[in-house]
Amino acid sequence: MIPLKEINNRIKNLQAAMREKKVKATLLIQRADLFYFSGTGQNGLLFVPVEGEPTLLIKKSVARAQQESAIDNIIPFPGWEPLIDLVEKNTPPGYPIGLELDVLPANLYLRYQEKFKNNHLVDISSSIRKIRAVKSEYEIGQMKEAARISKSVFLHARDIIKAGMAEVELAGHLEFHARTLGHQGAVRMRGFNQELYYGHVLTGENAATISFFDGPTGGSGLNPSFPQGAGAHVIRENEPILIDFVSVLRGYMVDQTRIFCLGEPPLHLQEAHRQAVRIKKALARHGKPGVKCSELYEKAAEMANEAGLANHFMGYVEKVNFVGHGVGLELDELPIIAPGYDVPLEKGMVFALEPKFIFPGEGTVGIEDTFTVGSDSLVQLTDFGETLQTL
Repeated sequence: MIPLKEINNRIKNLQAAMREKKVKATLLIQRADLFYFSGTGQNGLLFVPVEGEPTLLIKKSVARAQQESAIDNIIPFPGWEPLIDLVEKNTPPGYPIGLELDVLPANLYLRYQEKFKNNHLVDISSSIRKIRAVKSEYEIGQMKEAARISKSVFLHARDIIKAGMAEVELAGHLEFHARTLGHQGAVRMRGFNQELYYGHVLTGENAATISFFDGPTGGSGLNPSFPQGAGAHVIRENEPILIDFVSVLRGYMVDQTRIFCLGEPPLHLQEAHRQAVRIKKALARHGKPGVKCSELYEKAAEMANEAGLANHFMGYVEKVNFVGHGVGLELDELPIIAPGYDVPLEKGMVFALEPKFIFPGEGTVGIEDTFTVGSDSLVQLTDFGETLQTL
């Protein structure tokens, strides 16, 4: 269970944001948000008034929600009546009700609009994402434990990689290993139509294959239904093997990438990898509370340009416009280390930095680690050797 103190602090932070926006009540429905504010992922919603205690309304399973959640008020939710009653008691006509409009399906929004026509519905999602962006000591502790799974996965990879092994075979071995250590399996993403299965295990030219996925690497996948990640490509000597793995424990995740190779990849790929490590270390030193996220991106892009690698930085032709992304209960949390994102870092924020260089027909090199913002620099949570791992 998530500790009661932790849940209470999260609710208080949300209520403070609601007061600022003059929102009288918020309905939390999306599973990651529901888990964050209630401690359970069962089917239902959390009603949070601007003053007073929240109520958890559960369709299925009430018994499990009672076991898992620290919320005191948990009631069955067989129909609309309990929710309508809560809204009428806590939200005067004309006052706004907050909803997660960044992820709420339109048909469900229209249903809420019909049921609560005396109130107007407003978007509370930006406040929720800002609250979730700053992690507590409890959350960072969970992510440190997830980082131990990640390190074990990379150690295991070093032991089992061999020539002739298909990407999907290597991915399966790594996924099995992670599951035995407590990996929950699912990697949640908030972005519409974004999805991921553990991460990307890609070798040679397939690591430079572009896909829909909002990241620097894509991969072919096994079929057009899920056109990303490991495919049938075979590991060969002297080709870089990219393992971009998301380890998730008790809901909390870390994101980490390392490059392996059977033998020695071409010298220009080795040099590009060294530059990626150099960029990551420079950003870790420069990052601290008050520094704008856009400043970190600009520094990374400038270093890539000075190294003569600007054309390969974070993609080739079709690039992604970031070098880091928040992680927590979802893989695409705030903050975003991107141009124009002028939000200052705050102590306790957690994000993955992933400077990578993509070379069409040859592969991808680079590095990724998960960091938290400390008092005067970034503190790395994930751990594994930074050099290109030659086997």
